[in-house]
Amino acid sequence: MSPASHTGDLDAVTAPDLRERGSLKWTGIDQDRNQDQDQDTIGAWVAEMDFGTAPEVTAALHAAVQDGRFGYLPPGRRADLALTCAQWQQRRYGWAVAPEQVQPVSDVLTALELTIRHFTRPGSPVILPTPAYMPFLTTPPLHGRAVLEVPMATDGGQYVLDLDGLDRAYRAGGQLLILCNPANPVGRVLTAGELAAVTAVVDRHGGRVFADEIHAPLVYPGHRHVPYASTSGTAAGHTLTATAASKAWDLPGLKCGQVITSNQADAAAWEVVGSSASVAASQLGAVAATAAYRSGERWLDGILGYLDRSRLALGELLAAHLPELGYRPPEGTYLAWLDCRALAALDGTAPGGGDPAEFFRRHAGVAVVDGAECGQAGRGYVRLNFATPLPILRQAVTRMAEAAAGQRR
Repeated sequence: MSPASHTGDLDAVTAPDLRERGSLKWTGIDQDRNQDQDQDTIGAWVAEMDFGTAPEVTAALHAAVQDGRFGYLPPGRRADLALTCAQWQQRRYGWAVAPEQVQPVSDVLTALELTIRHFTRPGSPVILPTPAYMPFLTTPPLHGRAVLEVPMATDGGQYVLDLDGLDRAYRAGGQLLILCNPANPVGRVLTAGELAAVTAVVDRHGGRVFADEIHAPLVYPGHRHVPYASTSGTAAGHTLTATAASKAWDLPGLKCGQVITSNQADAAAWEVVGSSASVAASQLGAVAATAAYRSGERWLDGILGYLDRSRLALGELLAAHLPELGYRPPEGTYLAWLDCRALAALDGTAPGGGDPAEFFRRHAGVAVVDGAECGQAGRGYVRLNFATPLPILRQAVTRMAEAAAGQRR
């Protein structure tokens, strides 16, 4: 099926269809509500897409299931995954990666945990620009590490890294910077110049970087993903990069990420500390990721075209129905970062007056992520996943607008 015909069919997919598929995004929304309420809630919270995956990925999985490939990840499959991931990095981003640099892991968070435990000083805090992906705030404390939040600054309405804030965090004892690019939840795609500025700060303090580039394939026209470790030998020397096919081809449940080492010392260390994580990567996940990297590009480009229209349509819908919400179309990802603080003036129970996500869930039947879960800098915001059929996106905005209007009366 061609990308054009596939994306053309997406508008016909309904909310009941998506609930029937049984994803967490659509069936794990409201555990504290009754079933009837839950059945009417629009899922826009978890970072899953509602578009299925590439036909090439489905075909590869069918063949693997037919062959009974349910065991641990074997060397041949691991080598094939490494090769196709390296080829993808070169083809899509111009980053020359040797297959030997690519190591399998179950997911990006496992990669982060191993990085914290084995590639940083014991007890050293983790530096995190915020707003940030929610588990990046909760994972370091599980390993006895404090999180030093560095709120992002804004420049002309656009989020930018606070370099002085990063410098202060390193001087306060932080060693590892989590650099999420493209950024979840704010949607920034950092430029080569911005990345070089980060490198200067990190190098000045002898720091490390964990580069989360899981959303790298999801970048819109006018922007280009630049792998952080590709920008200079200095950056390569202090970076571990984590990525996966899971976001771009909607494969998160198959549990197969990749860690890319970019210097000899880290490569040697990862061979030791990452051996158990490599075994934990799913063989079916490796099958799917390999097919995605090798043959799924055309499908992805079609989906990106649909998402591009959706991110712009969301702006038009909000301007027409809910202009109080601040929104800047993301440069990458399929996540919208909505500023709800102007709604605080409505009354004490309005979205900006407390938890806007809870307000929209209860009063609009739209499940989004509360920005406060993304750090102190996210209070008064929500993260909305727009990787859903456009008719459902329109319905979500309409419901949110009606709920807000109800508070004005």
